[in-house]
Amino acid sequence: MIDKNVVARIVEEWLEDKSYFLVDVNVSPDDKIVVEIDHAEGVWIDDCVELSRYIESKLSREEDYELEVGSAGIGQPFKVLQQYVAHVGCEVEVLDKTGKKWTGVLADANEENFTVTVEVKIKPEGAKRPKLVEQNVTFTYDEIKYTKYLISFK
Repeated sequence: MIDKNVVARIVEEWLEDKSYFLVDVNVSPDDKIVVEIDHAEGVWIDDCVELSRYIESKLSREEDYELEVGSAGIGQPFKVLQQYVAHVGCEVEVLDKTGKKWTGVLADANEENFTVTVEVKIKPEGAKRPKLVEQNVTFTYDEIKYTKYLISFK
């Protein structure tokens, strides 16, 4: 069986001096290798082909494997910090571990936590109707089930 860590090292070699980053490497028991990369401005098919050829050049063909290289899926949950950083300023959906969904703009992300600016209804004292107010909500990564980029067709 092909070692996931070996594939990850090969991918990291290719990524040196590039603005792409590794999202995930998965190797199934039947040696199907799936490599996901991402980039702040999207992933180009030519780069996926180049990375695929680079991986193939480093792996022994004595082992039978299937290789798939692609971008992290749009609408899929974020897996690495770089995805949070790359999507600062974008609309995201967060599902926290209590089951509450939050939708807002990803305002900041670092190794410890991330902040989403959400709109909440607040009824000012003496007012007849609630008003929408922007509020920052900060999450640690272990407080959430997922965060994903929201695709808008507005």
